[in-house]
Amino acid sequence: MSMIGVAPCYGVLLLLLFLAGISIAVFHVPAPVMISRLSGIQVGKGMSFYMAGGELARTIGPIAAVGSVSLLGLEGFYPIMVVGATASVWLFFKFPDIPIHHKTTETNPLIQMWQETGYILLPLTAILVARGFMHASMTVFLPTFIKMETGNLWLAGVGLTLFEAIGVASVLISGTISDHFGRRQILFISLLGAPISLFLFVMTHGWIRLIMLLFTGFTLLSTTPVMLALVQENAVNSPAAANGMFMMISFLARSAIVVVVGIIGDLVGLNGTYLISALMGLLGLPFIFMIPKSGR
Repeated sequence: MSMIGVAPCYGVLLLLLFLAGISIAVFHVPAPVMISRLSGIQVGKGMSFYMAGGELARTIGPIAAVGSVSLLGLEGFYPIMVVGATASVWLFFKFPDIPIHHKTTETNPLIQMWQETGYILLPLTAILVARGFMHASMTVFLPTFIKMETGNLWLAGVGLTLFEAIGVASVLISGTISDHFGRRQILFISLLGAPISLFLFVMTHGWIRLIMLLFTGFTLLSTTPVMLALVQENAVNSPAAANGMFMMISFLARSAIVVVVGIIGDLVGLNGTYLISALMGLLGLPFIFMIPKSGR
């Protein structure tokens, strides 16, 4: 990503983005598996710490990127890649003895994975789609919404930063408490609280709207570590394949839904889009009850 400023043409830019996407996928698939093995019986807590790091990076990263581009220019942004390369080298030498291989049977890993976790992945897919409308509305179109409502670009940036910052606290808490109170219970609370908070965010103003923004961020972003823990707990023989499938579904759903939300926004406006997204979020609640109680 640091090389996009020196891309000589659009084709090279697409190639760089494609390679960056592969790099991200290669990290996100095995990392939760490794964390799950190190977390013992507190898988939710482990996933919380993992996701908290990601949310913190998404909070600080844009500020660091904008600051770097302001100082160095987009064409001179490439030295920032040293930070990522250093982190990769540090991880390689820091965790040399963590097992990443898993003995499997001769069965095809994908078939084995689906036999083990299909009953979990199906309801989680429905939840991801329902939640995706709220996630797209708040992460992609929140600055635009705030700018349209207030006319203040600075407030738009601060709003997104606060939304992502409260996500750090939410993912740190949700997975941890799901170890004690159950995954289904925490998912239900989150998927009920997020649509209600989003609806109130649209319908209110002033300080109440700010409070509802924080509540929406806290409840909406708190679901991922819980779902990651569910996948790992139920994928005994093929944890990496199951996590890869979950991530693929998550990325595909998020990408497709962003386009749909954008189209809806052009047709009915962002206020109406947010209300529709809140309604779609509520449709994910019944699928929580499809998750067996044995799956926590």
